[in-house]
Amino acid sequence: MAKYDLDGLVILITGSTGGLGSALATAFAAKGAKLALLDINLEAADKQATSLGGYTIAKAWQADVCSMESLQNAINSAAVHFGRIDVVIANAGITSFEPIESASPERFDRVIDINLNGAWRTFKAGLPYVQKQQGYLLAISSLAAFFHSPLQSSYCASKAGVWALSNSIRMELKHLNVGVGSVHPTFFHTPLMDQTFDDPAGLKLWGGNQTGLWKMVALEEVVNAIVDAVENRREFVVVPKKNGFVARTPGLFRGFIERVGFKNEDVIEAIRLAALKK
Repeated sequence: MAKYDLDGLVILITGSTGGLGSALATAFAAKGAKLALLDINLEAADKQATSLGGYTIAKAWQADVCSMESLQNAINSAAVHFGRIDVVIANAGITSFEPIESASPERFDRVIDINLNGAWRTFKAGLPYVQKQQGYLLAISSLAAFFHSPLQSSYCASKAGVWALSNSIRMELKHLNVGVGSVHPTFFHTPLMDQTFDDPAGLKLWGGNQTGLWKMVALEEVVNAIVDAVENRREFVVVPKKNGFVARTPGLFRGFIERVGFKNEDVIEAIRLAALKK
């Protein structure tokens, strides 16, 4: 399949000022794409747009992925400004470390609402414009969609949901020549990842992500994989690629991952550390 030429295409990114969103915007701009930058923090997004070349190349809109009205208004304005939207990337996301015993229902709901419901709202609001261009919808999921860690029930559930959401919508839109994909990276360094290092429970579970099963990959590797996903309108991407087989057959490896990746004594200690934050 011929590559999807990004030069001149309009790419919309939610959560644009985060670590991954910022890196993606820079990479897509280098490919000649125009950028609709949506973020809850308009001041930061405005600065980002200016740094990428100003309103003819990149423009910012404030958008809350928890609000359909907010997203729709922002996306409508972006479509008017650029005259089209070719690609929509549902990138906004948060995480949480909480054992169910002491978890906040409100926090659980918020993770699901931003990560999963927010992806659905983003696709829903952007679809009319992407459909006109026979374009591409991409959701940023995680390896947590397949490898489920303790103390992260909300995050794992949300990312597994994003994978299922993308697959379902992909089948719906195939006959319209609209591509739909999901990207599933392992740990990589961003401000979101810093929350893991700053959290004693997360540090206990993953050991700083320097070695072993949970070793981090470079942000650049994730960005390159996502750019490639858009250029080739891929349906399913795992980063790093070596985890692809395990990601495609998670049930076969669940026991091994749990035994090697999460020792029982470490889980117990992580729960104790998490409880200290209450």
